[in-house]
Amino acid sequence: MSTLQTPKSTVIIGTYVDKDSPSIYVSDFEKGTGALTIHQQLSGVKNPSFLDINLDKEIVYFINVSTDEEGRNVTGVASYQLSPDHLNLTLLNEQQSLPATSCHITLDQTKTNLIVCSYHGGMIGLIPLDNDGLVGKTKEVHQHTGSSILPIQTQSRTHSANIDPTNQFVIVADLGADRIVVYKLNADQHTLTPHNEISVAPGAGPRHSVFHPTLPYFYVINELNSTINGYQFDATLGLLTEIETLNTLPPEYSESNACADIHISPDGLYLYGSNRGHDSIVVYQIDPSNGKLTLVEHASTLGKHPRNFTLSPDGAYLLVANMDSNNIVTFVRDAISGKLQPNGQILNVAKPVCIRFVEKK
Repeated sequence: MSTLQTPKSTVIIGTYVDKDSPSIYVSDFEKGTGALTIHQQLSGVKNPSFLDINLDKEIVYFINVSTDEEGRNVTGVASYQLSPDHLNLTLLNEQQSLPATSCHITLDQTKTNLIVCSYHGGMIGLIPLDNDGLVGKTKEVHQHTGSSILPIQTQSRTHSANIDPTNQFVIVADLGADRIVVYKLNADQHTLTPHNEISVAPGAGPRHSVFHPTLPYFYVINELNSTINGYQFDATLGLLTEIETLNTLPPEYSESNACADIHISPDGLYLYGSNRGHDSIVVYQIDPSNGKLTLVEHASTLGKHPRNFTLSPDGAYLLVANMDSNNIVTFVRDAISGKLQPNGQILNVAKPVCIRFVEKK
């Protein structure tokens, strides 16, 4: 009998689940089959929806819903230590950060700062980490203002932040004000300085974004009008210049839809975006000469409301978190065509929101 084992990595899952039920999951991911098997589940945390990972210190950071002294819902930010085998999480510390609930958290490239975005509060916060990677007190809060044309856009609604590869700039998608705001980051001093901003089409609702892994392109998916904007990014000046805007839906589709997440394959050849309503992943090929996109396909997510998704580090798989059908569906990705094919692997999890891979060393 062979003693060889199927190579595995770890997947960590955040959800929109109350603290009385399991809301954080740590799962084995079999690289040969794409199967997910839950190894640990944690309760006692309300809506640990979004997360990021410091692999150097093996610490995972979650946002969650905390309660202040007056009983109001605010942003909690917690750090968890990964076990050496990456199959268990242990709480290290937690801090309240913003005076409203948040929807997104990301580490800067030096892994010394967290940027948190509050959709309901229309603000972003910068949180320094100490030398051990523990969450510190919030150092800066930047309140956005503004509105746009749709009823949901009566105020600023910051939805995500993305740090450029040089760690000089933080780019924030403001869904409520139809703006993309660029901040200058000083990682050592833990400061953000407003740098510039651009507007998107009224009613677009910019939500999430992604940098190309090797080329000077930046893409934003717009929740409210189901489009993707492509930009040339000047890393020296921190400037965005629009390349094009494309619809994420088939021309024959006329029902409601709201876009959510966006990612690029590790090889930089294909871009993927999620449609909630059409319940699909739209696939585009990226032209490396100009950053423009060519439609490849719309792949059904085999579930409802694909809020977020992720690609495996080797680009072989794509996992979709279907929040309203309570499942995570595994797709095999064709490296040549970029197309997605479900392989029958489905993990049932209540209200999955965010999925992140942890590669074992």
